[in-house]
Amino acid sequence: MEIKDLPKDKKIILFDGICNLCDNAVQFIIKHDKNDIFRFVSLQSELGKNILKHIGLNNSQIDSIVLYQPGIAYFIKADAAFKILKELNSRYRFLLLFSFTPSLIKNSIYDYIAANRYKWYGKKESCLIPSRELESKFLS
Repeated sequence: MEIKDLPKDKKIILFDGICNLCDNAVQFIIKHDKNDIFRFVSLQSELGKNILKHIGLNNSQIDSIVLYQPGIAYFIKADAAFKILKELNSRYRFLLLFSFTPSLIKNSIYDYIAANRYKWYGKKESCLIPSRELESKFLS
């Protein structure tokens, strides 16, 4: 898939495809994405690398989540997480209260979790392969 072929009516979540925490987060988002807003791309995939390059982010700078709205904007770290949570039908929406926390504090907490995610949650040898019923949610 080329950048120009990305769905314009969907928000693209770029995630670490080998991270167990990230995999769990993707499964959570899919479960609570009742309005079918999101599509997913692994940061390790060619498409993921191309999207990062297209929006001007260096792959080596990003070790966490990116929310990309094609032709509109992108968000990283805690801002991406809160933008995603805002769209979900979940009892965890109360956490949006913390979105008003200063970025320095939010992103420091986010960076701490991101830096320790492999140690705490482990990682896979390869990226997630979606089941048949979830294939349409993943772009490649």
